[in-house]
Amino acid sequence: MSLLELRGVSGGYGQVNVLHSLDLEAQEGEVAVILGANGAGKTTTLRAICGMLDKVDGEVFFDGSEITKMSTQAIARAGIAHVPQGRGTFGDLSVDENLRLGAISRSDGGVGADLDRSYEMFPRLGERRFQAAGSMSGGEQQMLAIARALMSRPRLLLLDEPSLGLAPLITRDLFQQLGRINAEEGLTMVVVEQNASLALDIAHHGFVLETGTMVVTGSAESLAADESVRNAYLGF
Repeated sequence: MSLLELRGVSGGYGQVNVLHSLDLEAQEGEVAVILGANGAGKTTTLRAICGMLDKVDGEVFFDGSEITKMSTQAIARAGIAHVPQGRGTFGDLSVDENLRLGAISRSDGGVGADLDRSYEMFPRLGERRFQAAGSMSGGEQQMLAIARALMSRPRLLLLDEPSLGLAPLITRDLFQQLGRINAEEGLTMVVVEQNASLALDIAHHGFVLETGTMVVTGSAESLAADESVRNAYLGF
């Protein structure tokens, strides 16, 4: 079953169209990865889903309901969490305060348990619970950004270049953790990523963009095995 579906989506910034009649689906419980060179429209695709573009033509559906014209806040409340490039953590606030902000819209009694879950999932965050987020390393801030998004208990997690600026070992550990979260909790994810090899390792389906147009789609396994696709678009 498709949890997310884009039908003929075009859009961009001001008068500039970046996306051109884009079709994309993410199946519930699976990881979809969006690949392509810089400027291909990957980040813009996530922003179209989140209601962050000046103008969007076409249709975006989440769990069977159209969300194309909804506000960013309403889309987040509907169950979509977005981890943007640059992480977006609040540097002057502690790790614990950042995580609690991720649950600000919740009214249930499970926030404390989810804080414990975050620290179990990312032990480094537990070690730095009362440390200012801005004083941590890039890898630790990326863990915090992901954990904060998970505190909202989303049904769909959007991740924009989670490996950006991270050392290879930290990147590998981060993707392993994302794979575990998907496997153990069934959380649907859409991941935009330059490191195609690592992203395809945890993904079920892949989508390759070129100048805002979908050029290749398929299972993660088939994309990784296709030498012509690897050479032309994936760089490995």
